[in-house]
Amino acid sequence: MQGTGEQKRARVLDPVDRVTEVIFGLLMAMTFTGTISVATSGQEAERTMMFAALGCNLAWGLADAVMYLLRSLIERTRKRTLFTALRGGADAATGQALIADALPPRLVAAAGPEELESLRLRLIKFANTSEQPRLTWEDIRGAIGVFLLVVASTFPLVVPFLLLDQTALAVRLSNLVGLVVLFIAGWILARYAGAKPWVGGVALAVTGAVLIVAIIALGG
Repeated sequence: MQGTGEQKRARVLDPVDRVTEVIFGLLMAMTFTGTISVATSGQEAERTMMFAALGCNLAWGLADAVMYLLRSLIERTRKRTLFTALRGGADAATGQALIADALPPRLVAAAGPEELESLRLRLIKFANTSEQPRLTWEDIRGAIGVFLLVVASTFPLVVPFLLLDQTALAVRLSNLVGLVVLFIAGWILARYAGAKPWVGGVALAVTGAVLIVAIIALGG
């Protein structure tokens, strides 16, 4: 049980999950602020920008958090279904096929029939099929983390609207801040993956720049 808890905590704290949620939130906010600038002008423009970006990411963060919980429950249900099938009298060949379907193809090819059979026997011996799939506190923590990351990614983009009176300049500066954050996110992901950090940073920043150019071309 302790090992299972540690595995769940590791998933909640996965740096890839954290950084990608920030990226999603940034791109969503950048797209929304750029698009809404077409329809806003005057004194209410900056306030509209801030509330629109924040409201957009509040909704996106809530939806993403719910999907996180749903994905966790589906994964747990799928595992229980596998364990039940293995302990329900499936023969060796059927059991190995079930395990192979649940594993990445390359891992299955590397393991071979003997390792799959060994894994099948261990799962039959230790798998717990009496516990119903349910959400745990670790899942709730993960969903809250997803929500907060998506929402928090909005704030660097709205700071220019708080400091500047010129809406057009604030939009451009907000986009620049977004590109810097995207570069940092790409740097972190590439470094985590063992690739060249600057390549990942530039690639993600360029992706964001292309998106911003498209928004501006459409009138943002």
